[in-house]
Amino acid sequence: MPGISTSRPLLPGIYAPIPTFFLPGSEDLDIPTFQKHIVRIASANVGILICGSMGEAHHISHSERLELIRAARSALDGANMHSTCIVVGTGAGSTRETIQLTKAAADAGADYAIVIPSGYFAGQFDRKALKGFFRDVSEASPIPVMVYNFPGAAGGIDMDSDLIEEMAMELPNLCGVKLTCGNVGKLTRIAATVGKPSFASKYPRKNKDAPFLVLGGFVDFLLPSVFAGAHGAITGLANLYPHTLNALWQTSITSLPSTASSASPASLTQALTSGMHLQDLAAHADRTVAVTGIAGTKWMMQRRFGYGGVTRLPLRPLDDSVGETLRAHAHCVAIEEMEKSLEKEHKAKGRASLSAKQQHGRSSSLSGSLRSLIGSLRGKKTSTAA
Repeated sequence: MPGISTSRPLLPGIYAPIPTFFLPGSEDLDIPTFQKHIVRIASANVGILICGSMGEAHHISHSERLELIRAARSALDGANMHSTCIVVGTGAGSTRETIQLTKAAADAGADYAIVIPSGYFAGQFDRKALKGFFRDVSEASPIPVMVYNFPGAAGGIDMDSDLIEEMAMELPNLCGVKLTCGNVGKLTRIAATVGKPSFASKYPRKNKDAPFLVLGGFVDFLLPSVFAGAHGAITGLANLYPHTLNALWQTSITSLPSTASSASPASLTQALTSGMHLQDLAAHADRTVAVTGIAGTKWMMQRRFGYGGVTRLPLRPLDDSVGETLRAHAHCVAIEEMEKSLEKEHKAKGRASLSAKQQHGRSSSLSGSLRSLIGSLRGKKTSTAA
């Protein structure tokens, strides 16, 4: 089957599920803040996903979702990031509504859709129904569709690796899966299946620029997941520390002997050591921030960037006392120190020479300055602990 192409390929790496920002009091969409944050994240070489769980998709109307898509595309184009793709959550209550929303999202500027099955009738959603749902949606969708497996937001629906692999083989317009189930074994099995050279030739994608990616829903095991064949992660933590998580991605893929055949054992060891330190920071911060939910991420953003704002009711904002405790937590302090250092280095380099590939944060090279920076911060941490 000949594949079609898109001008904005879906690339491996780190993606941030962008929050939806609301104005205090009215809870109307805060589009300027939304656009500002998207440019901030994309400028840090992290991919963009909107209208997902972190984006409070369940609390926004279809028309608001389309407004956000258009605003995101406008912001990226205005920042000369024309090749940066937009992944949009389009899951709805029924198959019919999901298809309608996905088509409307594509018309508004979405490049890819990510779809979670509705959990309202989870008890009647068996394997046949799940496969039929994704078959109907993907076949009707004008853009590639990513499967979203998040039991906590889907009434406990937890698709196993066999089902996901079957769908990857049978449905050519699927472009990947996000696993927010935290099941490392499941990720490993799926990545092993789709990573075989024979998979691409035997089960080609409808869109040749949208391979089947296996992405974690947390970043707490990114480094080992890359060694197992994963293609990155979609993580809310990237809204706060995008440079650190992009550095973790870069060090992870640089640590793979298969992607650095000309590298010396010493340089691979150095990259792996740096990656282990970054993974340590990310794993601890991921857990610490995640337990405070969307409100915790928005509270931290307000303190870090001067914006973040409120959640839409019935979600409640984080109590300031809880927020201050979170901000002062050793895990948040450590990763913020790394983030500030990497952000400073990034700004010093400038953006003029960044290629489109680097704008998505998919560079497989690890700069000497980054290695030195990580090494110095590791040494500082060790001496402080001593």
